[in-house]
Amino acid sequence: MLPSILKPIVNDTIGPAVPDRVRVAISEQQDASERLIAWIQFGIVVTFGILYAISPKTSDIDPWMTPVGMSLAAYFAFSILRIWLAYRIRLPGWFLSLSVAADLTLLMMLIWSFHIQYDQPASFYLKAPTLLYVFIFIALRALRFEARFVLFAGLFSAAGWSILVLYVITIDPGDNMITRDYVAYMTSNSILLGAEFDKIISILMVTGILTVALVRARKLLERSIIEAAAAADLARFFSPELASKITHSDQQIKPGQGEAREAAILNVDIRNFTKMANDMDPSDSIQLLHEYESRMVPIIQSHGGNIDKFLGDGILATFGAVLPSETYAKDAMRAVDGLLDAADDWNVDLVKAGKQPISIGMAMVTGRIIFGAVGDDTRLEYTVIGDPVNLCAKLEKHNRAAQSRALTTCGALDLAIQQGYAAPATLERRHEVAVEGVAAGVDLVVLASR
Repeated sequence: MLPSILKPIVNDTIGPAVPDRVRVAISEQQDASERLIAWIQFGIVVTFGILYAISPKTSDIDPWMTPVGMSLAAYFAFSILRIWLAYRIRLPGWFLSLSVAADLTLLMMLIWSFHIQYDQPASFYLKAPTLLYVFIFIALRALRFEARFVLFAGLFSAAGWSILVLYVITIDPGDNMITRDYVAYMTSNSILLGAEFDKIISILMVTGILTVALVRARKLLERSIIEAAAAADLARFFSPELASKITHSDQQIKPGQGEAREAAILNVDIRNFTKMANDMDPSDSIQLLHEYESRMVPIIQSHGGNIDKFLGDGILATFGAVLPSETYAKDAMRAVDGLLDAADDWNVDLVKAGKQPISIGMAMVTGRIIFGAVGDDTRLEYTVIGDPVNLCAKLEKHNRAAQSRALTTCGALDLAIQQGYAAPATLERRHEVAVEGVAAGVDLVVLASR
């Protein structure tokens, strides 16, 4: 049984509670990290090879036929293989552990070879600054955000250095060269066991700190990827501006928070859809809605509109509600023009396919609205409320009585023109029109007739 403190370190693979898509995202990051590690390892072995090639030799033997030379050549080939595999497959854990062992074995062999290369006692290599490369190899494993490989690298390094110290002590039983004099240790090939223990302890301490940091960082990584995935999903349910507003809010969003805005409201609806749906197969009616929304929504969004909600076959969109805008009326009018063209194109496609054309009505109104969060602490929804919202819904229904496809108010059109909208001169204005549910007469503009 593992102590509880070690379980998150040894079992730091992606947990079962993490969603599959988050697992995939983390695995892709790890694969990219492995490719980076492979290239760094390649750079290290090339550096070692160059240093070994230019270093002075004490023997006439071909340096590449010595154990160190052959080890470097073998490790060079292993590094090439590792780069190739990193781009071809997801490297298994045993191969990654083997890679760690190969890195550190090569390093320890290089350090061990120094006393032979410079014709010195074995204790000579204990003072080699090349030991510092150990920390590079340990830190290198942190790029994967898997603490087990850092832990393995640190323990392997500590064990390797312990073996090298033990070799020095036991190579000459008659003279183990151990001293307690620090000056003698610094100025000769004597061995100060305390100094060697300090090196091992330093390796273990760095390993422990990195391991604990990685365990914590791994949790933050998983949480950040989950939140990033949630934010991406949020953008599918809300407009990008609203999703950004939710995810980047400085404080937790609470129900009852609202802001007053000058905005445009747009309603789009399929005429007689309920009757059509009753005569259609359920899957066909849903498919019709999907095609309708896939044609309408991109046009609204391309003109700066935000989808507030889908009401069956109705689309409620806002311009300038989520974020203040100086051109909300103009943008809404251009969106209406685009929607009318899209509806015409859709009907052409439906007729070509031997289907009945679809009648789509729409209305646009401007005015002061309140944009905010409604609901309770368990479920929130952003929405718009105010007289323009109610009037827009009633105008959309009024299309039937007006024999029109799109309506707006004279005030909304005039505001759009002030904001830069180029209105056709042929638009029909109707004054003091009686609209069901509205007490006073409304000055309307017919944007498109049937």
